[in-house]
Order: sequence, then C-alpha cells, then structure tokens
Amino acid sequence: MVEFESSESQVENLGGAFGGWGELVTNGNLVAFLEKRGRRIERPLDMAELGFDSRFHTPELNLAEAKNLEVRVGASLLQEAAHASGWDIGEVDAVLLGLTAPVVPEYTALAAESAGVRPEASKLSVHVACDSSMRALHYALTDDGLQGKKVLVGGVEALSRYLQATRDEMALQIFGNGGGVIGLVPGESMKLVVGRSADVGDLQGVLKARMNYPHSRGQGLVEISQVGDNHLRLAGLLHEPDDPNEVADMGKGIAMVKFFVRNGVEIIMSVYEEYRQLMIERGQEGKRPVVGSVHHANFKINSLLAKNLEKAGISQNDLPMPWVLRDFGNVSAASNMIAFLRQVGQLKPEDHVFFHGFGAGGYFDTMIVEVG
Repeated sequence: MVEFESSESQVENLGGAFGGWGELVTNGNLVAFLEKRGRRIERPLDMAELGFDSRFHTPELNLAEAKNLEVRVGASLLQEAAHASGWDIGEVDAVLLGLTAPVVPEYTALAAESAGVRPEASKLSVHVACDSSMRALHYALTDDGLQGKKVLVGGVEALSRYLQATRDEMALQIFGNGGGVIGLVPGESMKLVVGRSADVGDLQGVLKARMNYPHSRGQGLVEISQVGDNHLRLAGLLHEPDDPNEVADMGKGIAMVKFFVRNGVEIIMSVYEEYRQLMIERGQEGKRPVVGSVHHANFKINSLLAKNLEKAGISQNDLPMPWVLRDFGNVSAASNMIAFLRQVGQLKPEDHVFFHGFGAGGYFDTMIVEVG
C-alpha cells in the first residue's frame, strides 16, 4: 500500500508530495506485529508519549525486491512533486535527495531516471543521517549553479528495512517508512535568509548507525565525491555499532537527547540572533517565521529544544515548534520535508519558514527561508 499526498502552495514554483508505503502499524498492534517478524520486545516504549501513533512497514524483502519497490516509490514522489510545483518532470534541472540508509548507493540516480528526469540534470545524494534532507535543501539554496533552476529536494527513508537486521528495541519500535519531496526555484520561490550548517562530531558515539553508503572512514566528517555522470555524493562519517551484525545502536538515550538538545539550542540561538539583527536592519523588526519544521526524532527532544529556547528568550511565537508527525514514526531525513509540506498550503509570498534538522554523527542544519 502506498499513500501519497500532493501539496500545492500559493507561491509559484513551490509544491511537493509526501507519504508512506507498506502496512500501517498502530501502537496497539506494534508488539504483536514485531513478534510475527521474530523480534521480541522486552521493554515496550510508550510510543504515544514519544509522539508516535503509527508507522508504515514493508514486508521482509530481498535486496532486489526492496530496490525495485523503493526506486518506484522515489520516482513517484519526484513525479508528484514536480506536478505539484507546476512542472513537467522533463523540466527538472536537479534532484537532491537525503537518505540515511539508501537501498543501493546509486539510489538517487535510479529514482531520477525512473521518474523521467533528464540524464543531464544534476543529482546529489546526501547521507548525514536524519539531517540529510536539510543539508540537501541548504545546498540547493546556497549553490550558485542551482539559482533560478527547477530543483527537486527531499528525503526518502525506508527504515523498516532495519527490522530485518537489528535487535535494537528502540529502533524496532520507532522506525518507519516515509518520504517527502519539494519542488522549488532557489532564489525565487525559496531563498535563504539566514542559515548555518554545523558538523559538531559525536565523539562519544551517543547514537550509532551502520553506514549504507561508501565512505573512506578517514579523518573528515564529510566527504564529497563524484559517483557518476552529473551525480555527486555528500557522505557523513558515523559512529557504527560495535557488533558487525547490528545496524543501529540507540541505547544511550539520555546522552543522545542531551547531545542533540545542547548543540541544537546553541545553533538555533546563533541563527535566530543573526535573523533578528537582519530584520532590524531591514526595518522589519516584527517579522517572524510563520511555520516551523523540526526533525521529529521523538517528542521529548523537540519539547526540550522548545523549553530551553524559551528559557533563552526565544518563544514559540518567535520560532514555531515543535512539530510532530504522529502517523509516521521516526522517518529520519523525510520528517522535515513531510512537516513542511503539511503546512505549505498556508504560506503566502514573502512568508518566512524555520527549518531545523539534526542527525547521528553530529550533523545540524538550521535555516530561516523566505518563500515567493
């Protein structure tokens, strides 16, 4: 089962598509569903408290079956996003996709080709865990070569694949499938007002995940490499689980929350202060973002982010958050895009939007953008 929705806006050349695929599994039947998969849960989480009511899961598939399904899903999202933005898919100049765990390294190119994107269109695959779609969006808005072009940017995550290869109980309960792709023209339908990318470095490995993409495992936190005709890969270095048979290790929950909240607050405050000063200089002191899109790792992290920002003098009237996707589970890099697309219909030209993405490895992207 595939459930996609198109989202059109009042802003020309700005729209998108989002959704999930597979079986919809609710909190009430999650434990029984996992037991049928041979995954016994000793410590069931209060999923509603974490901000999740349901999630999409696909059946256990072999690699070829998973590849065919996920390429088809990605192609459909790209086509629907182009249509919602008012374009034919053949007009698209670039595709930038963020993925934590691509089913195959060349996923972006395969999805773009299957969708009907021109071979000469630029392609960028971004792998910095849950921050991937936000790093892709930041790249699209700041790369001179993409200004004025028709660009598709998104996150596509099939994290239910992890059910076949992990024993981590938190991962088993919170992961799901989801995707969101937006169409925009950088510098026209969306432009960066202020923003910051930060590669903090998770030195303690508070959240570990297996890298499903090529990386030299060298000293650099981020590598950019050429992987095909008109196709670049931006890959982040992650702490990987000690057990070679494990794909995720989310056992240090308190340390993980503290890491993302502490660094997130510092980065958001620096971006907001720059924004506030810029609005004063422009004579728009009362200007504020009208919607926010914050990665939904779990509701506790977002609530603590909001609480600590409030203590620092930044209220939810200043930066609207948190945003919760109760019907998707943790869908990693897709969550920001889905959250944005659920609100895009209310945006008017010159409105401002707040984005905050964060992911394993210590990757953060915080932006305030103007639409139209």
